[in-house]
Amino acid sequence: MLFQLQNIKKTAVVKRPSLYCKTPYVADVYVDNDVTTMAHTPALGCSGLSDKDATVYVTPMKNKNTKCTHRIDLATYREGNKCTIVGINPNLAETIVKECLQQSKTSFLPKVHSFDTQQTFLNSRFDFCGKDQDGNDFVLEVKNVPLADYVDVPKKDKKKALEQVSKKVYQDKIAYFPDGYRKLSEDVISPRALKHVNELTEIAQNTKTRAILCFVVQRSDVGTFQPSNIDMQYKHAVQEAWIKGVEIRCIQVCWNAQGICTFVRDDIPIHIFDIYGPYRL
Repeated sequence: MLFQLQNIKKTAVVKRPSLYCKTPYVADVYVDNDVTTMAHTPALGCSGLSDKDATVYVTPMKNKNTKCTHRIDLATYREGNKCTIVGINPNLAETIVKECLQQSKTSFLPKVHSFDTQQTFLNSRFDFCGKDQDGNDFVLEVKNVPLADYVDVPKKDKKKALEQVSKKVYQDKIAYFPDGYRKLSEDVISPRALKHVNELTEIAQNTKTRAILCFVVQRSDVGTFQPSNIDMQYKHAVQEAWIKGVEIRCIQVCWNAQGICTFVRDDIPIHIFDIYGPYRL
């Protein structure tokens, strides 16, 4: 166990955006029977996981000055008679990595001497900076991975691609990052995420600091991770980063209905190229 969310409650999304607040970051959710309240949705709709009729898990907002009384942290993914609880709040990924560092859970940073959060290096603010077990400086950027499927293709090609999958194993989906709205298919999904990769590459090339890109898969029904084919510009940047010395890591955790987050592994196979990599070349 890494940590537990407090005062967690299972509920359903009534409407997003909220009837009373039109920002896409707010949804109406049930709290008691037919009573609704506004909840912050930091992951927006998360490809349906926190949209209308979705089953989600909320926690109370600590800031009492906001219109939202709750925040959506987890969601339920259903497939036939099986379901998986998924961590969709991006901030949870940073908490997971922080707990892993403090509890010495990861193989790539087993005993960190010290670290700080949200530190500026070059032209970006990174999630963690510190010294590893050998006294070497490191910079670590975290990316949340809530989405997974049996294929990693654009939405327009997904139905046909799924039909060609001969055997679907529920626990062996592909976790992928990024995904999200963009005006044109050739546009990058997250300019900020792309900037982080490029600056980690510069750090790896021009300094002695360890540059680490860590993806956090917040679901238990996956067997591999890859930078998504949905955004080839980002995928190519990650490929270039690894070639030039950036460490590409992936942590997998499992959530339950009580809000308990459990460390699963940090050696999940990562597909950076069409062949295995970086750990199965």
